Amino acid sequence: MPEKSPVIVDLKFIPREVEDGLRGAFAGREVINLADPVHKGRDLSGISYAAVWKSDPDLFTRAPDLKVVFSGGAGVDHVLTLPGLPDVPLVRFVDRSLTTRMSEWIVLQCLLHLRQHRAYEKQARAHVWEDLSQPEAADVTVGVMGLGVLGQDAIRKLQVMGFRTIGWSRSAKSIEGAETFDGAQLDAFLGKTDFLVGLLPLTAETKGIFNAQLFSKLSRNGPFGAPVFINGGRGGSQVGTDIVAALQDGTLGGASLDVFEQEPLSAHSPFWDMDTVYVTPHVAASSDVKALFAHVEQQIDRFESGLPLQHLVDRKAGY
Repeated sequence: MPEKSPVIVDLKFIPREVEDGLRGAFAGREVINLADPVHKGRDLSGISYAAVWKSDPDLFTRAPDLKVVFSGGAGVDHVLTLPGLPDVPLVRFVDRSLTTRMSEWIVLQCLLHLRQHRAYEKQARAHVWEDLSQPEAADVTVGVMGLGVLGQDAIRKLQVMGFRTIGWSRSAKSIEGAETFDGAQLDAFLGKTDFLVGLLPLTAETKGIFNAQLFSKLSRNGPFGAPVFINGGRGGSQVGTDIVAALQDGTLGGASLDVFEQEPLSAHSPFWDMDTVYVTPHVAASSDVKALFAHVEQQIDRFESGLPLQHLVDRKAGY
């Protein structure tokens, strides 16, 4: 039996989580964790597999013989922009835990805005006991842009909480209990949306799509008047200066942002101090490292058994 190829791990995650995740993973294979200084300058030629997330720019020069590249997350734009990406299958991470975490974050953000949490926090600091007029979830239409695995699960979880749900994607999708729009129907979708959830992949078509022009088309007929923008997708899909301006002039009534055009978010960003904005540090759907390695192992086993790889990325589409 031929010797099993090692696996390169180049994940800019919390180092301890990667180390813990590697215990017991990839049995019978050497694991080359590039976060370990012992591998600095190591010859990576002849190695077939790499699991990557925001990798070093010279990775593919150092590892010229890769047969499959695995993304450490659901998004793949961080891989597609790496210099020297070889023309080999690129596999994205799809896992129950990742999907569930994203849905948890989206439902949480919708509820925070629905239940006017920031207003009550402000009252509490001022020792003010006063109730606010409180709409219920059924009064709010949540529109989800991006109807892949994450978007569809988010809609199902939002429906459980009682929100009205609609969705938009580039190609037509059908989701039980939700009206869906596609392609050129974007304006019709936006006109019905009170809370807008962004779960789009980052492509040439979606770069900067969440901008002033788009926000101006959102519904103003919801219970709070001004709509809310919630982005758990990709930072490059939004225009930060437009979001700030929209919040300041009332085009948007609030926002929840987990992703940004530049990360980490600058300490000088106005988002930190805006009382209508919730900021989280790209953790909406942090990858479960053990689940990621189990996913990579499963796909390698399929590949070496002659079975097709799953969750392949269409490079032309960008996801």
